Order: sequence, then C-alpha cells, then structure tokens
Amino acid sequence: TRREREIKQELLILSVGSAESFPSEKKSGEFLLEFDNEEILHVDWEKKQNVWRLPDFQRFTSFEVQGALANIAVMKNNMEVLMKRSNRTRALNVAPSATVYPENAVELGDPNVLICFVDRFSPPVLNVTWLKNNEVVSEGVEETDFYPSVDNSFRKFSYLPFVPEQGDIYVCQVEHWGIPEGKMEKIWVSKAPSPIPETMENVLCALGLAFGILGIIAGTILFFKAMRMNDRRGFM
Repeated sequence: TRREREIKQELLILSVGSAESFPSEKKSGEFLLEFDNEEILHVDWEKKQNVWRLPDFQRFTSFEVQGALANIAVMKNNMEVLMKRSNRTRALNVAPSATVYPENAVELGDPNVLICFVDRFSPPVLNVTWLKNNEVVSEGVEETDFYPSVDNSFRKFSYLPFVPEQGDIYVCQVEHWGIPEGKMEKIWVSKAPSPIPETMENVLCALGLAFGILGIIAGTILFFKAMRMNDRRGFM
C-alpha cells in the first residue's frame, strides 16, 4: 500500500541518517510531510525546527516539531533493531541520473538560476558540488531535502544563482555510492541565444508580406460583393 511504501522510505532515510553519511560522516535525520507527492515541510533533526518548502504554507497550516522528533526517535530505534536482524546488510546502491538547466531563458548579463536535478537514486546519501570554470562555487547555493518517489528511489534539486557570461562553463558534480567512478559531472556552457538565421528572417518577412497582400485582396473583394448585393436589393 501507499502507506507501507512511505514507511519504508522514511525508514530508509533514517537508516542512512543514523549511519555514516556520504561524504561528511555527519549524523542527521529527517521527518517529511507531503501532499500529493509534493513536500509541505520537513523537520530538521539537528536544528529541531520546521523547514517549510514554501514560506506561505505557514499561513494555512501548522506542525508541532516535538511530535515529529518523538516519531523520529522511535523510528531510529526500530531501524536499529532491523539493522541488527539483517546483519547490517547495506541497501542496494542505485546510481542517479542528473540534468542541468536554467530556470529562465538565458540572456547574457541577466541574473538567473541554474538547476541541477538529480533523480532515481538510492539510498538517499548524496553530495552535489557546483563548479564554475573549474573553481568550486558555494555562495548562494541552495538544496532541497531528499524527495521520495513511488518506486522507492529518491530525487533532489540543487540551485545555483549566477549571471551568465559568454563562455563560462558550469559543472554540477554528483557523488553517490552507486556511481562506479564515485562521482559524475553534468556540464552547462553559458552562451548567447542563437540568432534567427538571415534566411529564416527573409522567409518570415515574405510570409508576412504575402499574408498582408492576401488580406487586402480578400477585403477588397468582400467590399465590392457587399456593394453589389446592396445595389441589387435597392433595384428590387
């Protein structure tokens, strides 16, 4: 059932969070509240506070952090029992796919946001690093938490604010246990939008002119037809 899948996903997140994380060895945990497969909020285990996906959601609902923390503590204990029963067998590593794209149409010199979408990976232990012209960039970078999918895999978004300049090379570097080489890179090159070829401009101008002439001819014919009809009616 859907609820069983959600429990498995929550347990998988907690099992990874309570073990060593990749690559920082930092312990963490997460309680995710979602509706129709979209996150409403998650509770940060270390900060012990709600993290709303959109700030406006707080105007329509509320959530008690202490209840979530109690649930996480119980689930961590249950997961520890399950891990001991399974001899601490690791989960199957499924390598992610990644895509990089701009939030808006690119205009050189206009602020924009690059999005790195990492999808279909498991377990939810992953690191995303941005590089600009081979230099690590961290200023302004934001990430979502791990979003569970119906197939028990996970997805994650990373956002990099930037100002596109001709020739700049951006790289979204993804590290995950399922990648044979340990990490993968997706490259995005900043460049001006391709102008419409001159021949295409000529074709469009010719088509516009042709349609304009046809409109004039059709309007003239209709005008004279209407005049003739009025003359006939007057004669009758």
